Amino acid sequence: MVTGGAGFIGSNLVVRLVGEGAVVRVVDAMLPLLGGNPFNLAPVKDDIELRQVDLRDLSAAQSAVEGMEYIFNLAGNVSHLDSMQEPLTDLTINVNAQVNTLEACRAKNRDAMIVYTSTRQLYGVPQYLPVDERHPVSPIDVNGINKLAAEHYHTLYARVYDMKTCSLRLTNTYGPRQLIRHARQGFIGWFVNRALLGEKIQLFGGGGQKRDFTFVDDAVEAMLVAATNPVCRGEVYNLNGERLSLEEVARILLALCPKASVEKVPFPPEKKKIDIGDYFGSAGKFIEATGWGAHVTVADGLAKMVEYYRANQSHYLEKP
Repeated sequence: MVTGGAGFIGSNLVVRLVGEGAVVRVVDAMLPLLGGNPFNLAPVKDDIELRQVDLRDLSAAQSAVEGMEYIFNLAGNVSHLDSMQEPLTDLTINVNAQVNTLEACRAKNRDAMIVYTSTRQLYGVPQYLPVDERHPVSPIDVNGINKLAAEHYHTLYARVYDMKTCSLRLTNTYGPRQLIRHARQGFIGWFVNRALLGEKIQLFGGGGQKRDFTFVDDAVEAMLVAATNPVCRGEVYNLNGERLSLEEVARILLALCPKASVEKVPFPPEKKKIDIGDYFGSAGKFIEATGWGAHVTVADGLAKMVEYYRANQSHYLEKP
């Protein structure tokens, strides 16, 4: 089962699972603005079971988890700004729904292996670089607090109830099927939107901030590794990919979309308050445990992303 399976990462995971011969149940609430898009599942729509389920409903969660061997728990809100504006909504989506999923498994399916997608955002402003799992956690927004709480619940249920869970802290995952209609779910999707439409890519604070980026295929591979490797049970791991500045990412997109341009602008106040400056992590713990590694460069990944949206523009892009 893939929760949030009609969204960006979830749908890429579903397509991979179907290709591997898995029997897949997709669960998605299809909440407005959160990224669920039926077209994401078009290549496999006849090969999956699709349920529109809101996991904030415990009885619905219990029905959804029955019979599943592996549960990839990707459902959630990833917008940091939205979490600050609607903290209670973020709480219900990113904590209540996660506890319901765990409680549903505790009652109906204790043997399922659960892989939860957490976030590097919970570290807050880095005290040292690269950030590893020993780094203090200090979220700077509501979304980070709630994702951290959900991660702790998964670890707790593994320890106290002997359930099989693993949490992966993702960082700037990007690729085909990402929501790019608006800027609510991360800068890289919006950069691609601006580039494809030949608009200005705005670099807040000049764009010198360094980040690491994980192409979605590499993230999906990590989830499959975590699900099937017993050493990962009860653990929390960082993922990371290639390290670049935001300006370097923008320049790659300009080479792919020459009609676009770059503009350096000051930070809007609401974004400055939750900006973390430079961030790049270390996936050494996960690599040592499993042998996983990110292989797709940002240049290659963005080229695949632009090619995908050019071929499927009407399903993802809306001009103002």
